[in-house]
Amino acid sequence: MTAGEIAGLIAAAALLLLVGLLAYPILKLGKVLDETRLLVRGVSDESVPLLGEVTTTVTTTNAQLERVDAITSRVQTVSENVAGLSSLFAATLGGPLVKAAAFSYGVRRAITARSRRDMEREVRSQMRGGRRRKEADVA
Repeated sequence: MTAGEIAGLIAAAALLLLVGLLAYPILKLGKVLDETRLLVRGVSDESVPLLGEVTTTVTTTNAQLERVDAITSRVQTVSENVAGLSSLFAATLGGPLVKAAAFSYGVRRAITARSRRDMEREVRSQMRGGRRRKEADVA
């Protein structure tokens, strides 16, 4: 064997060793890719029914929102009617009711003031009568 053949044999052995060392990570990478493929398949198998359920939920929600919109418009109509009714009430009965309330307040106040004046007169007369008795007792 010549030196060139020995060098070729050493190069072939080194190449064989390098291929052997690289084969292990390549096999591991193949297993990782297989697991990734299975994971993607599982995700796609589970997401299709989930998307169907989401579509059903969105459809149901839209139907409920249409009902809520109808209810809201009816409530708005009712509130407009109530506002009109209250303004009509205020225009029709508000003025006379305010006048009646003011009149009754004035009457109550006058009666209270009159009874207070009567009480003050009575107290004054009793105080004067008490002073006169004291003066008569002293004299």
